[in-house]
Amino acid sequence: MPEDEVRDVRETTCCIVGGGPAGVMLGLLLARRGVPVLVLESHKDFDRDFRGDTIHPSTLEVLDQLGLADRMLETIPHGQIRSLKLTTPTGDLTLADLGRLKTKYPYIAMIPQAQFLEFLVEEARRYSGFDLVMGANVQRLVQEEGAVCGVRYRGPDNGWHEVRAALTVAADGRFSKIRALTGLEPVKTSPPMDVAWFRLPRRPDDPQDRGALATHNGHIAVVLERAEEWQVGYVILKGSFQQLRGGGLELLHRSFAELVPWLADRVGLLTDWKQVSVLSVESSRLTRWHEPGLLLIGDAAHVMSPVGGVGINVAIQDAVETANLLAVPLREGRLQEQDLAAVQARREWPVRIIQGFQERMQKLIVAQALQPGKPFHLPLLLRILLRLPVLRNILARMIAFGVRRVRVEEDSLQ
Repeated sequence: MPEDEVRDVRETTCCIVGGGPAGVMLGLLLARRGVPVLVLESHKDFDRDFRGDTIHPSTLEVLDQLGLADRMLETIPHGQIRSLKLTTPTGDLTLADLGRLKTKYPYIAMIPQAQFLEFLVEEARRYSGFDLVMGANVQRLVQEEGAVCGVRYRGPDNGWHEVRAALTVAADGRFSKIRALTGLEPVKTSPPMDVAWFRLPRRPDDPQDRGALATHNGHIAVVLERAEEWQVGYVILKGSFQQLRGGGLELLHRSFAELVPWLADRVGLLTDWKQVSVLSVESSRLTRWHEPGLLLIGDAAHVMSPVGGVGINVAIQDAVETANLLAVPLREGRLQEQDLAAVQARREWPVRIIQGFQERMQKLIVAQALQPGKPFHLPLLLRILLRLPVLRNILARMIAFGVRRVRVEEDSLQ
């Protein structure tokens, strides 16, 4: 058999490339509504390190609609963040108080993404129309008469396999292979930061149910509560990680101890740079999310800044609205490109607003706080406004739900 010869051709209604939160959630929702769906994930399992573990009230409410939220929270150990605080040398300020929100879940659940995905897949497998192939490395689009009609991938056997589908959905993340194959170019912004992530152990007497943004002497750290550890994001100027690394771990230890003194007694547990992973921060979005037979969602369509930790939840909202708008046309075999355009029309303006909010927060807080040798001062007007509960509620709602709540259409609740 020639090396590039296709070993088999499989047909389905919807082929989803990418087994992350958006792809798996979309597969679950479509399968619930009787749409045959195949999810292709390039990794062989979900057992790897994820930084995005924040499950916001918007996602918890969607899972609650599906009857899954409480079971997930009961079975997966997790931390909870009910408030976000800004800590500076001159005192603390509450940025957002999620505990005041009118929702069954007034907090961010810190759930390991690998376990979250495994939970969703287990639920999705209850439906005969759902299938998932791990180790499926999609390399080519299948096109006929100007329309995408499927993909080709290398499987775990290293052979070529083909999937034919009425709709192909790219949910394959910020480095989307499908986006590259289409030639679609996102409009990029360049946030002034990168983030070095690491973890430190939690102790019983540590603060609970909160996240903190600490700034001191030109440095910033984000500290988020997980079930048994603290997830730490050490914010640095874009492109400066090699400079940070050149200073040695001892320099990182001293800087972080000044930022977060109550964790100073354990930052020494960082003994190797392999314990630190770097996220190159980016914010971008496509001007067009679709072509005939193809739709891009989640990070494949719009990369979100880590400000507010909303990326997973925005991607899941994309998946919910995609299922709401496309399940019936897919099931009835009458999908048109205008249906794909409707998904972009529904989701693009909320994404734009959230990205604008993130950019403003970066300019007000991050850009100023990363200026070494200059004391950090939050603008006076913002300090005054943040002491008003009504403004903190607005910020909390934006972080928790985005621009508006997204709900699963009722006829999918089976």
